[in-house]
Amino acid sequence: MKKKGLVAIVGRPNVGKSTLFNRIIREKKAIVEDVPGVTRDRMYGTAEWLTLPFIVIDTGGITLQDAPFAKEIKMQAEIAIDEADVIIFVINYREGITAEDEVVAKILYKSKKPVILVVNKYDKKETDEEAFQFMTLGFGEPTLVSSTHGIGVGDLLDKVVESMPKQPENLENEATNIAIIGKPNVGKSSLVNAIIGEERMIVSEISGTTTDAVDSKITVNSKKYVLIDTAGIRKRGRIYENLEKYSYLRSLTSINKADIVLLVIDASIPISDQDTNIGGLAFEEHKPIILVGNKWDIIPNKNTNSMIKKEEEFKAYFKYLQYAHMVFISAKENLRINKIFAAVEHVNENLKKRIKTSVLNEVLNKAQLLNPAPNHNGGRLKIYYGSQVEAYLPTFVMFVNNPAYVHFSYKRFLENQIRQQFDFDGVPMNLIFRERK
Repeated sequence: MKKKGLVAIVGRPNVGKSTLFNRIIREKKAIVEDVPGVTRDRMYGTAEWLTLPFIVIDTGGITLQDAPFAKEIKMQAEIAIDEADVIIFVINYREGITAEDEVVAKILYKSKKPVILVVNKYDKKETDEEAFQFMTLGFGEPTLVSSTHGIGVGDLLDKVVESMPKQPENLENEATNIAIIGKPNVGKSSLVNAIIGEERMIVSEISGTTTDAVDSKITVNSKKYVLIDTAGIRKRGRIYENLEKYSYLRSLTSINKADIVLLVIDASIPISDQDTNIGGLAFEEHKPIILVGNKWDIIPNKNTNSMIKKEEEFKAYFKYLQYAHMVFISAKENLRINKIFAAVEHVNENLKKRIKTSVLNEVLNKAQLLNPAPNHNGGRLKIYYGSQVEAYLPTFVMFVNNPAYVHFSYKRFLENQIRQQFDFDGVPMNLIFRERK
């Protein structure tokens, strides 16, 4: 599975990073206000240009409360260098080059990443020649944009696509990339240690002790895997260790590289919002997911029904991950670690599963007889036939009388019927409705 490129928008406060971010992803996700440093909302989104999808990060959303702007700007630029494939460096046309812009520029010089200089808040009434002053920053000819009015954004996205690193074609026998994600102190590093059989990561009871992320190549039962450990926060120091949004960003970039995601949860304590938020990152990226309940060795008052009750608890909290496979382990005691790779191979098989068109249509016909579609948008849905199409994730195209008649609850019903008849445990599913011509 090809990973999406990652584009970071960097610059000092009040240059229009969030407005540009919203323009590129075509949604109003970030808070936009003409006050420096106001962005406190979600800082990533998916965009597409010339059929190439990529993830965009608004680093203005990665903030440190009460930190001086110079320190915060430096931190955001460093994060962009670490995580991004392409960096958009935004400055304000009306204010010219400031001392803070030069601080960001010096940090970006050290990166080996493509940097696109964007001069925002440009009005076509002004002459292009005045923009050449910005070439003194050393990033070549700037791209003039007005993110508010959309001027020049297409030219910018052309440059982004051109600058994106080329990815090799997927090989048939390449390793399965497994991202290990979860909030701090759930035992991600202990799990990696248990799997690879060596003390590769720092393991401690203190949250945020892992300070380096290393992908580990392993072979299990003649199958090749790469473990992508997101416990690692690359930057040393309290700033980065305590920055929750940076932790989410590190999870997002690792999820992006993964074929299958292990969401590690401390099964000995109640599930938290941070657990479900991190799981939401994998869900939104449409990744196959295995929920790993760790620390089973310290579950109090265990009995024969404990695992069933814990599965019910997980399903109640992760309503959007009903398809996720579940395993319960103790990384510390090396208990049931082998179950993880059995689950990974089970999910891999489900990803490759192909359903005969005749068998699928039998299921669809029975589903419509069992539960006819409700009236929606002035009509009732009728499915003439469906078929599975070639795709990384199981994808089914339904040819219908009118796609506008599809109610979300009926779409969910059809997905559940397919899942009940065929084992697609652990993998998300795409249902596409097209009008039969």
